[in-house]
Amino acid sequence: MKLLAVLFFLAASAASATGEENGARLFAPCRACHSLDAAERGLPGPNLAGLIGRKIAGDAAFDYSPVLRKAREEGLHWDAQRLNRFLADPAEMFPGLWMSMRGIEEPAERAALLRFLADPASR
Repeated sequence: MKLLAVLFFLAASAASATGEENGARLFAPCRACHSLDAAERGLPGPNLAGLIGRKIAGDAAFDYSPVLRKAREEGLHWDAQRLNRFLADPAEMFPGLWMSMRGIEEPAERAALLRFLADPASR
């Protein structure tokens, strides 16, 4: 019985590590324009530190596309559900978005990226 518990723990730990690695791997192309370091500025895209819970278009140092500014004026915030929808198809969610990104079709990949963005310890 103890062996079964240890095997379960090891499998869960491996799955968690794999999820974190997948999130980091999926975020790698985003690093060309975005940072998760709150102090880093001057990139082509807005800073994504503290994204979950933040107002859409909430980085005061960034000039957002009109469609995102409108979402901010409407008081919309980034939560996991909204970010998941955005990552699936950004242009469908926000027509006229200046960012060119193909969506992430695979739900498991979006989930891994969401966990990565939400958990500073996983970076």
